[in-house]
Amino acid sequence: MKAMILAAGLGTRLRPLTNTTPKPLLPVAGTPLIVWNLLLLKRHGFQDVIINLHHLGSMIEQALGDGSRYGLRIVYSYEPVILGTGGGLKQAEPYFSGEPVLVLNGDTLVEIDLGALWTFHMQRQAAATLVLRKDPEAVRWGLVEMDSDHRIVRITGRGKSESGPVQPRMFAGIHILNPRLLRDVPQGRESSIIDAYVAAIQRDEAVLGYDHQGYWSDVGTPEHYAQAERDASAGLITLAARQ
Repeated sequence: MKAMILAAGLGTRLRPLTNTTPKPLLPVAGTPLIVWNLLLLKRHGFQDVIINLHHLGSMIEQALGDGSRYGLRIVYSYEPVILGTGGGLKQAEPYFSGEPVLVLNGDTLVEIDLGALWTFHMQRQAAATLVLRKDPEAVRWGLVEMDSDHRIVRITGRGKSESGPVQPRMFAGIHILNPRLLRDVPQGRESSIIDAYVAAIQRDEAVLGYDHQGYWSDVGTPEHYAQAERDASAGLITLAARQ
């Protein structure tokens, strides 16, 4: 099982903290955000991890090295120009060897059973599986509509024009995709992987939603960052549970 952590972003909403430290290295309870995710991957049996880099990327590579200290094998995909989620995955595609890949954001804190997610994706033979959450502000985050069979029918209004009853969700930024969906993603240009998912939905491929009810934080703003520290102090998320 292979995983990719997206860590190329500028972290603009957390400036000035991210002017000198890449967002994935900002500490929560004394441990960098990206290390929380590495330990989560290790806990659920992942060994090979690709990390894309841009803003202050050399600091991330210096901090993590080859991953051996975490029992992982890490390789890096450098982006001289930020390529977004689509372009970043397209550039890293050779590392996937045609196998499904789990994608995480390097600045998100989450407690989720990645093994159960992987099993769901493989048993349903999905083209892609997106981790979704119920959220009263799902529209603000980007509305994802899922039917009763867990098939996603629309993402931010794009997808199938007609459907039966749907359940509103937000995308938690964790997904598994079959690399064949990268076929039409432009090489070397910035793009969003959501475009590939919408195209797959329109082709009636199985793009599925996996409901997540556990802890999740995007740590994207100073307020969310402060809350994540409080959550760690309160034991809502712990490193010990990830080892």
